[in-house]
Amino acid sequence: MTFQNIDFTDAQNALGFLMPAFYNVEQTVYQTKYPSFDYSALMPVITEGSEWAQGVTFRSSDAAGKAEFLSGKGFDMPYADVSQTQFLKGFEMAGIGYEWSLEEIQQAALAGRQLGTEKADAAKRIAEQMLWNIAMTGSTEKNWTGLINDANVPAADVAANGTGSATFWAAKTPDQILADINAGLTGVFTTTQETEMADTVLMPTALYQSLASTPRSANSDTTILSYLLQNNAYTAETGQPLLVRGLRSLATADAGGDGRVVIYRRAPDVLRFHLPMPHRFLPPFQKSSMTWEVAGIMRTGGVEIRLPKAMVYLDGVLDS
Repeated sequence: MTFQNIDFTDAQNALGFLMPAFYNVEQTVYQTKYPSFDYSALMPVITEGSEWAQGVTFRSSDAAGKAEFLSGKGFDMPYADVSQTQFLKGFEMAGIGYEWSLEEIQQAALAGRQLGTEKADAAKRIAEQMLWNIAMTGSTEKNWTGLINDANVPAADVAANGTGSATFWAAKTPDQILADINAGLTGVFTTTQETEMADTVLMPTALYQSLASTPRSANSDTTILSYLLQNNAYTAETGQPLLVRGLRSLATADAGGDGRVVIYRRAPDVLRFHLPMPHRFLPPFQKSSMTWEVAGIMRTGGVEIRLPKAMVYLDGVLDS
C-alpha cells in the first residue's frame, strides 16, 4: 500500500482514507422517508376522457317555477321551466423527469446500485407530492384551490364554549367535541334542505390521535373516536359507517392559521380531482455524447368542487 498521493497532514483526508479499514461497507442506500401522498383515499380521482383534452365541461340544470291555485275558468296557468348553466375546467401539464451520465452509470454499477431505478422512483415520488399539494390547497400559479381551502365552501368557527370561551378542542370536554362534529354533519343536511348527507370527517392529525386515545368519560372504556363512529348523525340516518381520518394539512388550514375540520360527502358529483394523464415517462433520448434524459409528464385540472354546500369547514379547532 502506498500513501504518496494522500496528504496526511490534512485530518479530513486521513479520516476518509482510514474509515473503510475500520467499518463494513453496506450496499443498501437508505432513502429519506416521506409521508403518504394518497389523495385518492380522500376524493374521487377522475382519469376518464382524452389525456390531451384542454379541459372538461359540464352542465348543471335546475327546475324553476311555482304551482299556484287556479280558477276553473282562468287563463293564467303557471309554467315550469328548466335553467341550465355550463361550467368549464381547464387542464394543465406538469412534469418531472431524470437524467444520467455515462460516468454516473459506470460508478453506480461498481457500487451495485440501479441508478436508473432510483432516479425514476424519485421522480415518481416528487410527481405524487406535487399532485398531493394541488389536491390539498390547489396552485396559486394556476389560481386553483383544493380540498381544504375552497372559498365557496361554507366555513365558520366551532362554538366558543370551551374553557375561557375557547374554540380549541384541547379546551373542550368530550361532549363538546362530539357536539361540534355532529353540528357539522347536521349542518350539511339542513343547509341543503335534507338533500345532502356528509359521510367523511377530516381533522388535524394531532386531534385525530387525541380522539383515538382519550376516554369518552372518566369511567368509560370507549374513546371519543370510538363513540363518534358509533354515534353520529350520518350513521344514525343511513346505517352506514362514517369515515374519520387525520390529515396533516389541516393543522393550520383555517383563515387565521389555526386547525380546520373538513366535513363532506365523498362522491364525484360533489368533488373530484381531475387527472386525465397520471405521471408517465417518455422514451429516453441521448441529449449529449455522454448524457441521457427521460422526461416525465402529467396533466391535471386539480380539484373541482361542484356542490360546495355538500361540504363545510369547521374552524378554530386547534391552536397553531
